[in-house]
Amino acid sequence: MARIFDVIEHLDPSGREIVHRIPESGSGDFRLGSQLIVRESQSAVFFRDGKALDTFGSGRHTLSTANIPLLIDLISIPFSGQTPFKAEVYFVNMKEFLDLKWGTPEPIALRDKELGLVRIRAFGTYSMQVEDPQLFVNKVVGAQSLYDTTQIGNYLRSMIVSKTVDLMGETTASLFDMPRMYEELGAGVRAKTSEDFANVGLSLKHVYVMSISPTDETASAIDERAQMGAIGDMQAYLQFKAARAMGDAAQSSGEAGSLAAAGVGLGAGVGVGAAMAGAITEAMKPGAKQETALAPQAAEALACPNCGTANPATAKFCNNCGTKLSGKITCPNCAHENPPESSFCNNCGTKLE
Repeated sequence: MARIFDVIEHLDPSGREIVHRIPESGSGDFRLGSQLIVRESQSAVFFRDGKALDTFGSGRHTLSTANIPLLIDLISIPFSGQTPFKAEVYFVNMKEFLDLKWGTPEPIALRDKELGLVRIRAFGTYSMQVEDPQLFVNKVVGAQSLYDTTQIGNYLRSMIVSKTVDLMGETTASLFDMPRMYEELGAGVRAKTSEDFANVGLSLKHVYVMSISPTDETASAIDERAQMGAIGDMQAYLQFKAARAMGDAAQSSGEAGSLAAAGVGLGAGVGVGAAMAGAITEAMKPGAKQETALAPQAAEALACPNCGTANPATAKFCNNCGTKLSGKITCPNCAHENPPESSFCNNCGTKLE
């Protein structure tokens, strides 16, 4: 059996509902002569068959064809005004809603004059108020089938995010300049969105930008840039990175091999690190010339003509058999200098005495 409403009212203890529907589903049966109670900061809109019948402000109202002129087309007079008519009532909260949240659901990709391409997120708050409850019910509740506060909030948030993305795309400022432009960005978003809110019976009071932050990947790139800026010399920074990588590789090699290999690897790592440190220290000095090589390559060893043992290039005697290590042999035919252990000239093949 359908319920007949003799008293129609709604009290929202939370104060967060934008609109409340009676009944929550289907159509209600309202008797002529029923009492409609509308509280302060509320408006009541009767809605039937996709059309708003009338709007009531705060106070107590008795339903009659005089109060709702369109009822005369919905009921039959022969029933002495006692016949119920089917409709829905929407209680619209007319207060200003503060501290409503908005934010970009996905990162925004923008061109940055300093960083190139960046991906950022934006968050903030806004406040709004229902200006025309009948238009609001027709456009949002009726046309969009939205009467739950969360659904309406999502719908309004999408408007603000869309205009925010558009405005930030038009802004040529760098990500580093945006923190000082929060107030201007908020005012710009409000100006671009106010007309869309007015078209659905709402007034957008304020828009605030609370945060514009880069994604983790963009933040890492910014940190890397800051480190390079702190060093001040790109070549010195790259040398530092190479030295650290080589030291890590040498240490890892030492840990993976035998104890002797570990000692060699660690020693090599320390030596390379020391050489790199010296090079970086010299490179960081004002006016210092940047060197491309860290240390001269070792000279070729000198072989003993008697036993073939490899000796340092500066040795005068073999460290194995004591044979004197003479200087180079000059070819008597072409005057080409040959190693002391040569039997034939490396240039013309003449036998060497």
